[in-house]
Amino acid sequence: MTLSETGIPLTFTNQIAVVTGAASGLGLAISKKLASLGAKLVLLDKEIDSLTTQPALAEMTRYAVDITNEEKVSQTIQKIGDQFGQIDILINSAGITGITNIKSHETDASNVRQVFDVNFMGSYFTSKHVLPWMLKKRYGRILHIASIAGKEGNAGMLAYSSSKAAVIGMTKVQGKEYAESGITVNALAPAVVQTALVDAMPPEQVRYMTDKIPMKRCGTLDEVANLSIYIVSPMNSFTTGFTFDLTGGRATY
Repeated sequence: MTLSETGIPLTFTNQIAVVTGAASGLGLAISKKLASLGAKLVLLDKEIDSLTTQPALAEMTRYAVDITNEEKVSQTIQKIGDQFGQIDILINSAGITGITNIKSHETDASNVRQVFDVNFMGSYFTSKHVLPWMLKKRYGRILHIASIAGKEGNAGMLAYSSSKAAVIGMTKVQGKEYAESGITVNALAPAVVQTALVDAMPPEQVRYMTDKIPMKRCGTLDEVANLSIYIVSPMNSFTTGFTFDLTGGRATY
């Protein structure tokens, strides 16, 4: 159920929303929900052609972008701003886990860098170049998708946990920096959510994470999308620099 279905008016009409990692998983679920509520979407993903198979998103503006390349990100954001004259929402959902189920002394530095480049640097680049457009209107909503792993650390997931902790740290900084500008910057920290990314992980790693959840199940894409919609809505006007919990009771702080 979305907020609009509860009788609370919720619309994103005339709002321009940029979503990274839009071709699959959390990004795809959030994009569909935003589209259903009237947002004009700009979808960014390295595998953007797969979006043509999504009827609700096939006509949306799409860019194939490597978010680890700041020059490409800057050029793409400039094109979006020039085309629409505004950017109201940024949702950073692009992410990778990297190699998991491996202890710290066995990790490979190149893999750790790759995970940081996508999960942290990608979110940094997009928010850096979107913020000036939001400042022009003195309005904006930025949502960085983090993880419970960034709060607590998951054994066997050094790169992923550390990169998501960095995303949470960036959220706190940006929330404070733009608190008086009409722009909110928040993060969402899900526990394990049933996605293709999780399906590709070793079963023992998924069990390790699921066993920590008091509800003893994975989160769903609908649950992620519904909370995300509230976070980037006009109704969320007095919360910034915060990391929202979506963990089935695992994190109560």
